[in-house]
Amino acid sequence: MNFSAELIASSRLLSQDLLPLSFSDPVAYTYHTLDYAAEGNEQYLEKFAKTKKRVLFLGMNPGPFGMAQTGVPFGEVSMVKDWMKLEPNIGKPNREHPKRPIEGLCCKKSEVSGRRLWGLFSEKFPEAKDFFAEHLVLNFCPLIWMKESGANLTPDKIRSQEMSAVNQACQRHLRKVIQCLEPQFLIGVGAFAESQFSMAKDELGIDAKIGRLLHPSPASPAANRGWAQIAEAQLNDLGVWE
Repeated sequence: MNFSAELIASSRLLSQDLLPLSFSDPVAYTYHTLDYAAEGNEQYLEKFAKTKKRVLFLGMNPGPFGMAQTGVPFGEVSMVKDWMKLEPNIGKPNREHPKRPIEGLCCKKSEVSGRRLWGLFSEKFPEAKDFFAEHLVLNFCPLIWMKESGANLTPDKIRSQEMSAVNQACQRHLRKVIQCLEPQFLIGVGAFAESQFSMAKDELGIDAKIGRLLHPSPASPAANRGWAQIAEAQLNDLGVWE
């Protein structure tokens, strides 16, 4: 059975749920990646989400030089073009910050988190099809928030009452993904994603094993001391990789 169509339909519903939402100070700009970068997301799902997965990885929300540019979770441009062999046309957000332009696959800046994450996976699986035979990577939330200065805002910096509708919509989508793909392992990339998996698991009443990877962000001192080796050891300890 091909699950790509179901996941694409669910992501479109998520986009529809999120587009009407508004956010107050300190949020000055909101980028809806499932809107202007929908082609990247849908090419990714169409190519790589056709079958059930043994392992589902989950990030928090897009980075400015990753999914923001490509529509692919942790979508570092060179990995999307050269390893995944995707070539989506990426549009523009409704309001674009002059310091955070969306250049699509022409973006020259590298998303460090994405380079580290996909770098590990592509080193272990030189052919993308071999990785995606059993694994898939998603982000919990497709929105990016920025201050007036262009500085990134993480979800914990958004007013809780405004995040409530976001989290409810994203949880519905996450549960749909889990129901479709029936993964044995739910691996959060960082504590936030792990907590969202725990909520989804409790709601669905499933037996999947939950685990966590150290987030590859350069803001994490631990991640800057050999993240790939740490992450691979964590995956081995969890039983994801042998």
